[in-house]
Amino acid sequence: MGNPCICALELLGLLVGSVAWFCSLATMLLPQWLTLSTELLPTESFEQGLWETCVVQEMGGLECRPYDTILGLQPEIQMARILMCLSLSTSLLGLLVAVPGLSQIKSCPGEEGHCAKRALKIIAGSLCVASGVVGLVPVSVAAHTTVVKFFDERVPEVIPRWEFGDAIFIGWVAGFLHVIAGVLFITSCPGSNQGQARFMQHHRRQEVRTIHSSPRKHSEYV
Repeated sequence: MGNPCICALELLGLLVGSVAWFCSLATMLLPQWLTLSTELLPTESFEQGLWETCVVQEMGGLECRPYDTILGLQPEIQMARILMCLSLSTSLLGLLVAVPGLSQIKSCPGEEGHCAKRALKIIAGSLCVASGVVGLVPVSVAAHTTVVKFFDERVPEVIPRWEFGDAIFIGWVAGFLHVIAGVLFITSCPGSNQGQARFMQHHRRQEVRTIHSSPRKHSEYV
C-alpha cells in the first residue's frame, strides 16, 4: 500500500499538467495574441496570432488569413512559434515519463523499482517546470513589446494600437500550471527510502494491533 498523500500529489500533478498542456495548445493555435480596434472602423476589429491574422466583424463574421511567408515574419513571431512548440513537446514528454512513475502503476516492483519511480517523477517534474518557463517567455515578450508600443509617445494618438488578446492570458495560466505540476511531481518524491520504509512499518504495526485486538473484543462479547 502506498502513501495516500504521495498518491494524491501524483494524481494532482498529472491533472494539473494535462490542463496546462491543453492551455498551451490553445495558446499556440488561437489567433487572439494581439487585438486592435479603431474608431474609423467600429464594426471591425483585427486579431493577430502566431499562424494567422483575422478580421472580426460586428455581425459575427470572421475572416482569417494565414501568413504567406515564414522567413519574412517578425522575429518575435518566429521565436514564439519555436518556444511554444518546444514547450508543448517538453510538457508532453514530462507527462509520459510521469505515468510509469506513479505509485498506482505496478511497473517497477522491489527496492530498485522504487528508486526508478522516484527518478522518473523527478525527471517529469523537471521537464514540466522547464516547459512552464519556456512557455512563459514568448507570451511575456509579446506582452512587454505591446506595452512599450502602446505607451510610445512618438506615435500619434490617432493611430490605433495593439492590445492584449485572450491567448496572452491563457499562455500565462498555462506556464504557471506547468510549474505547479512540476513542483507537485517533485514534492511527491520521498526524501529518502527511509521515509517510505517508516510509513510501511507504521502501517504494518497498525494491522498487527488490529489483528491482536479483534480476539479480545470477541472474548468480551462471549
